[in-house]
Amino acid sequence: MKRTAQGDQVLDLNRIDFERAGSARKAGYKFSIEFTNGKVANVISNLPMAPELAVAMQDDPVIRDLISSNNYVVSLNTRYQLSLKNISQNGD
Repeated sequence: MKRTAQGDQVLDLNRIDFERAGSARKAGYKFSIEFTNGKVANVISNLPMAPELAVAMQDDPVIRDLISSNNYVVSLNTRYQLSLKNISQNGD
């Protein structure tokens, strides 16, 4: 997340890991979590992994400091790419 100051970050996740965990879907997953002032600012999808990720991020002390001082969008697309975007630098 620190690197988002220089630009958006995209992490390719391993679809096989989702399959092994028994949570892969043929169509993939898609969600977006917006953090504003350290809190989740949007309605998270009904996928259990989205709110679980949000809670895990808020519980981590380093990430908690980052999301408290900047606004971020964390999203997963159907190609299992996790995108991190610092939206506070864009004036949003």
